Amino acid sequence: MDDVRLYAIGEVARRTGLSVSAIRFYSDAGVVEPAGHTAAGHRLYDVHTIAKLEFVSTLRELDAGLDDVRRLLQGRVTLTGLATAHLSRLDEQARRTRARQAVLRTIVKQHTEADQVTLMHKLVDLSDDDRDRLVDDFWNEISTGIDATPAFVDLLRGHRPVLPDDPSTEQLEAWIELANLLRDQDFRRAVRDQLHETCSADGAAVMMSPEMLGAFDRGGAIFQDAQAAHQAGLPSDSPRGREIAGRYVEFIREIADQPDSPELRRKLAADVLHVEELHLRSIEEAAAPPDPHTRYQALVSIINGTAQDAAAFMPFAWLSAALDASA
Repeated sequence: MDDVRLYAIGEVARRTGLSVSAIRFYSDAGVVEPAGHTAAGHRLYDVHTIAKLEFVSTLRELDAGLDDVRRLLQGRVTLTGLATAHLSRLDEQARRTRARQAVLRTIVKQHTEADQVTLMHKLVDLSDDDRDRLVDDFWNEISTGIDATPAFVDLLRGHRPVLPDDPSTEQLEAWIELANLLRDQDFRRAVRDQLHETCSADGAAVMMSPEMLGAFDRGGAIFQDAQAAHQAGLPSDSPRGREIAGRYVEFIREIADQPDSPELRRKLAADVLHVEELHLRSIEEAAAPPDPHTRYQALVSIINGTAQDAAAFMPFAWLSAALDASA
């Protein structure tokens, strides 16, 4: 385009894709004023005002407000500042949209009654402190009077939902379900009865002892390292595999007090595969229908973003092969 030529509004409309009325509107609003006028008073635009019109059109397509565009063109705000403020507004709109989606999907799934809709909407908008109070109130009631060690109670209470700042619709749906369950007296009673039965079983005191819980933590760390090695593509008979197998053997020896030997390692390799069978069976049994505490844990995992295929997470076969290779 010619830098000095002036263009009539109709030609500007054809070049920019804007309507004549839109160009007139931006002129009347003082956003992009024409470069000049004909003797008859018709607006004329040069290449610079045309470029400004295209820029304004782009900002408007990005939902920038007219006042913000005017402030930007007048130099009262930077483009970065405008984009940052607008992005923040869009993020908030997206958050509210996800919250509404979660409520609506829950209504569809659960055939929610009208008087429950307001409650669900409030549950989605709870603050972090309010969510913490709801969870604490639940565990305070559940754990009172249970014959369990403080370490075991702390372990239970420690698995709690932490809704991220930018939750997905699935996480919000899980929170709505969990929050409703936490407030439900029947659910509280069911979890309490389940824990009471668990804590009163034979051998429960030993399994809930700080020493045994600490051992479980160490065992879990070994499985996590095995999973990391497996995901990194390290062979089970690699030096790292043998090192992890050795740590697993020492972990078992702490509990069972057995001497290390090739026979023990081969036995543990077979035991790990048997544990995998039991693990898969427990997943199937928990899925239809899950017991109250299992459902609590599943919902917390979704909310915290840690839900995944448990069988894929536990590297049973890899660890078994590492134990065989180290025998």
